[in-house]
Amino acid sequence: MGNIYTRDIKRVAEELYEKYKDEVTEDFGKNKELVSRYLEVYSKKVRNRIAGYLTRYAKKSKRAVTSREVEEEVGEE
Repeated sequence: MGNIYTRDIKRVAEELYEKYKDEVTEDFGKNKELVSRYLEVYSKKVRNRIAGYLTRYAKKSKRAVTSREVEEEVGEE
């Protein structure tokens, strides 16, 4: 079983992704630094959870864009 993220963790991570989409990567360590730079997080655990969900969200968004591009190419043929 995986961890279940609270609504607050998801909301903050999604807002960070929308604001700093160009800086967010699929690397947890870089996203952890990004969270520390832009947010005042009160604990290391919360920072890591936000960075982890941010990483997962970035991967999911990238896959969605890629699959949409493939669908458009197939539709053009």
